[in-house]
Amino acid sequence: MNDFRKIVGIETYTPTDNVSELTARTNDEGWPEVFRPWLVTSHLSARDMLFILSVGGGNLERAVSVNLIRAMELARDRGAKVAAIVGRADGYAATHSDACIVVPNASPERVTPHSEGFQSILLHLIVSHPQLKQQQTKWESLCPKP
Repeated sequence: MNDFRKIVGIETYTPTDNVSELTARTNDEGWPEVFRPWLVTSHLSARDMLFILSVGGGNLERAVSVNLIRAMELARDRGAKVAAIVGRADGYAATHSDACIVVPNASPERVTPHSEGFQSILLHLIVSHPQLKQQQTKWESLCPKP
């Protein structure tokens, strides 16, 4: 979220910004519901986008990342867009997002490290895109222009 705020100039938040609230919500509402009430309190609306980074993107039948699924359901209910970068094309995020990048994996034994590694690369490519980038990054600002 830092790069979206600092480089692109988009007002962004993440539930992990407030660890006290995150742990209180987890204790009170349970992990499957932790993000949904946070988004309600944050007044998620049609003007917003929920951006999901996940290896599998959630799966209700297997009870995996149900917290992300509940957040995406709320986003849909409120007219917010959902974007995702995931490592599996069969997960909830890949099949229920307005825009989704599925990281191709050459090895089923390495879905997690490949997905998470490429998510970082893709995020940095997004925030560095000339049509989005509002602020120069530190090291590039120190280099002489060609």
